[in-house]
This record gives sequence, C-alpha cells and structure tokens, in this order.
Amino acid sequence: MVSKHNSEYNNKIADLELHGINKYFDDNQVLSDLGLTVYKGELCCLLGSSGCGKSTTLKIIAGLLMPDSGKIILSGKDITNMSVQKRNVGMVFQNYALFPHMDVQNNVAYGLKRRKVKAEIIKRKVDEILDLVELSGYNHRRIHELSGGQQQRVALARSLVIEPDLLLLDEPLSNLDARLREVMRKEIRRIQKTLNITTVFVTHDQEEAMSISDRIGIMNKGVIEQIGAPREIYDQPKSKFVSDFIGMVNFLPAKITDKGVVVLSRLFPLSHSDWKPGQDVLCSIRPEQITIGEAGEDNIPALISETTYKGSIVHYRVSVNQGAEPDIVITIEVASPKAIHKPGDSIGLDFHIDNMQIFQMD
Repeated sequence: MVSKHNSEYNNKIADLELHGINKYFDDNQVLSDLGLTVYKGELCCLLGSSGCGKSTTLKIIAGLLMPDSGKIILSGKDITNMSVQKRNVGMVFQNYALFPHMDVQNNVAYGLKRRKVKAEIIKRKVDEILDLVELSGYNHRRIHELSGGQQQRVALARSLVIEPDLLLLDEPLSNLDARLREVMRKEIRRIQKTLNITTVFVTHDQEEAMSISDRIGIMNKGVIEQIGAPREIYDQPKSKFVSDFIGMVNFLPAKITDKGVVVLSRLFPLSHSDWKPGQDVLCSIRPEQITIGEAGEDNIPALISETTYKGSIVHYRVSVNQGAEPDIVITIEVASPKAIHKPGDSIGLDFHIDNMQIFQMD
C-alpha cells in the first residue's frame, strides 16, 4: 500500500488544525476554545483522564459531533460542516465496531464497497492492507475466531484500506491485556510510520502515550494545558497539573526569600529570580531525580519509612525532618542493585537543581 503522505513529520507542515473549538452538552461546556495543530505524518496523542474532552475532540474531528463554534482544517480544507462520509477520515473505536456476521475480507472491504470501488481493486487493496497488518490469509476467518489483538488489526485495516487523509484512534488498546497492549502499540507505530499517515490517538494511559507519540497534548477540563514531545512534557511541565498527571512527582512547599527559593523550610536554597520575595510556592521533583547519600551537613536529613520492591527499581518513602514543622513525606526511586537501605535508616538527600520545577501555590 503506497502512502499518500510524502512529507516527513520534521518538515512541520500543518495537516490538521482546530481553531477555537467549543462544545456544550446542555449547560456543561466540555471543550473551551480548544486549539490544536497536528503536523503531516505525525502521531499526536491526546492524553487525559475521563471527562476531560479528549474523545469529544476526536468525534468532532471525525464529524460524529458538530462543534458549537470553531473551525476544523484538514489538508488545507475547511471540513467543519462537512459530512462524515466526505471527510475521508479513518477511525478505530474502543470496541472496534466490527461486523460479527461478516468475515475479515468483508469487514475490511466495507468502506470500499460503500464507495463503489470495483471488485478486483477491492480484492487487491484488502490483500495489501491485511499483509501490512500481518493478517495475510485471514480473509475468510470469522470475527469470533480471532483473538483480541487480531480483531484490533482488522479494525485498523478497515480504517486504513480507504486510504484516509487522517487516522483517528479512540483508546483502541483498552480492551487488551497489558502484554498484548505493548505488542499492539509497536504495531500501530510501525504501520503509522510505514504509511506516514497523520494520526490522532486518544488515550488515558500515560505509558501508552509516552511510548507511541511524536507529541502529547495533555487535556484538562476541555483545554490542552500543554503539548510537546514526551520528554519535554515529562521534564519541563508548564503547570502543576501536567507535572502531577505525568508520572510520579514530589511536591515540596517552598518560600521565596530575597536570596532565592528556599525548599523545605530553609533546608535547601535554590537560586531563582522570577518570583517575588515572601511568596509561597511548590517545587516539583521526580523520584528518580533525588540522590541518596549519608546524612550530613551538605544534604537534607531524612528517615526511610517504607520500601516497595518493583523489580528493577525500589521506591523509598522518606520522611524529611523539619523540626517544628510537620514532616514531609516524599518518594524516591532507586535502581534495585543500589537499594541497600531499609525502613528506619537515616539518610541524606541531594536534589538536582536543574530538574526542579516551581509553581504557584494554590
């Protein structure tokens, strides 16, 4: 199957654009002036918890829902008021939506038949796409004879055989077990790269989004709070919400002084010039970005209260002694071979300054 998309993602050609999308269900606003640009050949994930608006966004792009206001541009064309059939968009649903009374051949060929494509062309295209999704020879299998992963491949093949301008995936792996999800993530990425097709992938699974995406858009209450490459989202969150939503994080209360930010009630000074003296803030740091050493004057004294073994890593729950202040409990991630401490051990903590993010106190 030959891709219609010749440009690589790094050419940064806008393929899908959402401008000022608003959507209400009765009096509840589910999308608020939402904007998004997806580049040609890019796989962009919309990541967020239930009710944040990500699936509604996908359905509006597909034409299954109409926005109350805003504009949708695809390949330079305004498709805002265009019918589903005319948008040439392929979509894979969470439940796959396969026809149980049809075999694989007819499921995959369904869209081509509705477009009145000639039978010999349908046969060739179906064979090509089944080969791409590694289901060659499965043409006459019934849907109930397929595993969950094979059904997912059929749903993907049916969406791709029409050679869509855009592929939409609405939590397509949520019905699979953990091991099969990992396999299918790689398969979706392989197929997407092979066809170089612009793709929007909706998920609530952080690991899924981090492993499959060129960029991730973090959604919250009907808006995209931040969009960027997975590493950028993880290392440089622009809000407390994003920092808290992606991975594990420790939030440490701090106060701005005339000499900078002082973390953990004057136990750890951090030079910073963008905040007003006297302001209360929160500093975030990832568990793997904290180093454990011996207790001493050059680090923060702490006490290990709990250890959790997780195979290749160990999580320590650590209580930081602040004297008259209530203790702050933080989590530290350590590679298992280096996890030599046990509950009750006194240790010292060293924070990597460059890894800390500072946010306004709520």
